[in-house]
Amino acid sequence: MVIFIIMLVSVSAIAWILSRNWRVERQRNKIRAQAFPKAWRQILKQRFPYFNAMPADLQLQLKQHIQVFVSEKNFVGCKGLIIDDEIKVTIAAQACLLLLNRKTDYYPKLTEILVYPSIFVVEHPEQIGQIVSSQPKVLSGESWQNGKVILSWQTTQDNAAHPFEGNNVVIHEFAHQLDQENGKANGAPILNRVEDYQSWSKVLADEYAMLVLAAQHQTPSLFSYYGATNPAEFFAVISEVFFEKPHAFFKQHPALYRELSHFYKLNPIHWH
Repeated sequence: MVIFIIMLVSVSAIAWILSRNWRVERQRNKIRAQAFPKAWRQILKQRFPYFNAMPADLQLQLKQHIQVFVSEKNFVGCKGLIIDDEIKVTIAAQACLLLLNRKTDYYPKLTEILVYPSIFVVEHPEQIGQIVSSQPKVLSGESWQNGKVILSWQTTQDNAAHPFEGNNVVIHEFAHQLDQENGKANGAPILNRVEDYQSWSKVLADEYAMLVLAAQHQTPSLFSYYGATNPAEFFAVISEVFFEKPHAFFKQHPALYRELSHFYKLNPIHWH
């Protein structure tokens, strides 16, 4: 009798999860089927020139992702910043680049995007021996594992306006969100297939070691030295460059470019 009840509860739980997933997807399909607001098209034109370089099919896909993202995520203005459609669409457009051509649940852990007018200060506890102290840091973006991304609106605007410089705080922080879908960010997001991890680990480890050496000796690198901080930051940094400087990326780091192209299911070399 007890076994029967347990089985019944388990079946009911599975049925509820499947039903919920179906309801969520049905709602998303309704949102994606809606006409993209004219005012939002103007925002993309003014704030996100990268959009114009994309193929038409990916432009359509991105607009549909933007609609779902804006509908599902909560934007919170900090330090007096008033959230409007310009902020939502500009951030969503860049965040959703990372979702194109991939089966996605729209950053399932993410619930809130906190937006500051400009760079902001956070305090992180740091333990040295038995002493714990808070170290203030000035940041333009941060990704938390508990469902929050924090962004500087000024930095977001600047990066969006100059889309081919290889620096993009939104791409960086949302790459962390992908990395955090399976736990703590470690530079190994959920890949397409189990067999992909072997190649991913080898190529990224080799390239990460090269960037660490470049940072130590201050030799030129396509990637920001910040990527040498740890593998998680390395993945976020190379994601920025993958989308914004694909030609230089492929020329200088072809094996690494292929890994990201396979992961993101995109080849931005052909966009611009």
